[in-house]
Amino acid sequence: MPEPIQSVLVTGASSGIGKAIVTRLLEQGLQVTGLSRRAPDLQHPNFTWRECDLNDFAALDKALQQTPHIDALIHAAGFMRTAPLGELNDADGQAMWHLHVAAASHMVNALYPRLRAGSRILMIGSRTMQGAAGRSQYAASKAALQGMVRSWAIELAPRGITVNLIAPGATETPMLLAPGRSGTPPRKPPIGRFFATG
Repeated sequence: MPEPIQSVLVTGASSGIGKAIVTRLLEQGLQVTGLSRRAPDLQHPNFTWRECDLNDFAALDKALQQTPHIDALIHAAGFMRTAPLGELNDADGQAMWHLHVAAASHMVNALYPRLRAGSRILMIGSRTMQGAAGRSQYAASKAALQGMVRSWAIELAPRGITVNLIAPGATETPMLLAPGRSGTPPRKPPIGRFFATG
């Protein structure tokens, strides 16, 4: 029988969904290592923060090497830039792809030899991956992430490792509540309310 999950690595640990996940895992008594560019406002004996820009693969590799025991990976880091056709920004599209897709691929590939039976990989997707006007670049990066997750799930199943993606709707995070960060004002989803992370 696989050993229980004890140590979890979480990206995007300084705010939003990532921080909420870290907080909940700590409440459950797990050892948590958080990666982010900014230090999270978290103080807990079971929490270790490592400053890391996921766009810098050398720094990411160093952070992974400094975390010797990882039973689970949760990739919650992300951001959104929006624009309609005719105004798409190539740099924004590349940045979203790099963080949501390339960084995820790099981490899982690097951790592959270290993952044991019972390990867990969780990626944070978005309902937007189904397509949304003005959000094509963001949707594309999240849809690609979903494709990778499905492929990894098939590949790692024989080793007893699960790979999943959750796709929340509009979530009350700094990215949603600060219109300037996404380029468009927040809209209520069809269900008519927001989900809070705390």
